[in-house]
Amino acid sequence: MVNMTTMTTAAATSTAMLTDHYELTMLRAALADGTAHHQAVFEAFARRLPDGRRYGVVAGLGRIVEAIESFTFDTHRVAWLLDTGVIDGHTADHLLGYQFTGNIDAYREGDIYFPNSPVLTVSGTFAECVILETLILSILNHDSAIASAAARMVSAADGRPLLEMGSRRTNESAAVAAARAAYLAGFASTSNLQAGFQYGVPTRGTAAHAFTLGHTSEREAFASQVAALGTGTTLLVDTYDIPQGIRTAVEAAGTNLGGIRLDSGDLGDEARRARALLDSLGATSTKISVTSDLDEYTIAALADAPVDLYGAGTRLVGGSGHPTAGMVYKLVAVADEPGPYAPMRPVAKKATSKGSVGGRKVAYRSLDHQGHATREVVVVRHLPGAPETGPGRALQVAVIRDGHVVHHPSLAEIRAHHRGAKAELTALDLDLAPGTPRLVADPTALGNLIGAGA
Repeated sequence: MVNMTTMTTAAATSTAMLTDHYELTMLRAALADGTAHHQAVFEAFARRLPDGRRYGVVAGLGRIVEAIESFTFDTHRVAWLLDTGVIDGHTADHLLGYQFTGNIDAYREGDIYFPNSPVLTVSGTFAECVILETLILSILNHDSAIASAAARMVSAADGRPLLEMGSRRTNESAAVAAARAAYLAGFASTSNLQAGFQYGVPTRGTAAHAFTLGHTSEREAFASQVAALGTGTTLLVDTYDIPQGIRTAVEAAGTNLGGIRLDSGDLGDEARRARALLDSLGATSTKISVTSDLDEYTIAALADAPVDLYGAGTRLVGGSGHPTAGMVYKLVAVADEPGPYAPMRPVAKKATSKGSVGGRKVAYRSLDHQGHATREVVVVRHLPGAPETGPGRALQVAVIRDGHVVHHPSLAEIRAHHRGAKAELTALDLDLAPGTPRLVADPTALGNLIGAGA
């Protein structure tokens, strides 16, 4: 009899099945013909940014590392793969002993990327690298898309704090990842408790309309909330009539009421009227929070309104708010025989509009005297005369060496790195209007040393 407790525990810890069917059929064939044991290099990059975007933000690297550490196959998974015909016995034996022992280099999490930036490089045997494709891309694409959208909202907020509150607009796992990605890009907090528990993202929240509707009157609901949470709480005042709700809120909490939240109507006009009314009631220190399908454009439109905090959810975690980063995972170099020191040859896809450039690449970002990025320089290592270093700061760091994690930044350090990387952008890069990237990393432009920029 199968031990369901054991299966449940394994399901909660292993990431091995978070992949596509064809990863294992490729592995099966490569094991049969010997290619599995040849050294290989894969790169993750985006050929282009989503329409209108001028830059992207790298996010998810920490989660990728966690996922790779948990990428192991137990007997239950292997038995299922055998039963369904995905793998054969030889592949089953290989998977039961699988553990990533290769190397990963990547842009630091929170850094800025552009089209063709070599964001992440995986090297090792073909067998151990090829089956990580789906796992890496599912995390990198999702988290980078969220962080890129969040960074634009942070720019629009211009120093005012943002609360991530998208949990109810996506699935439960994506909600946690989205909260982490938004926080590293500059959001101040999240409504998601698992993100706080798992990653240390600050959490906050008070009450929804249901709490008010669940009492016989707005006055009773506010009094209850203040009694439980104190006068520093934030009261949701738009369940019925906003002006009356504000008056009732101040009556319940006094002039030291922490804040009110507006979730409907013309938020700019409502915030201005609310500020005037609060001030007339003596609640001059009460903060005004606004929510309701905010994105970078609506936040920017509220720049002149007396808003103290923005809550963003649907447009941050929903598909329209975070168009996919579109990153791909491509083989760029491979050996033709087994062995760690076998010579490697560059390989590249040649298909129209989906081509790639062969050879392992590293990147550098050149800055001007004001600290603004001027070029993304890419060095293709396989070309004759390729320099060992390039101008500017090196963009890739060692993340995993021989299967061991060597890069352990805290979330606070990632946030700080993002602030520094974003400060290298110009006002043109940060413009919210649809545009094209000012910088493009183009490994085909000048051969072995490439500088692309304005």
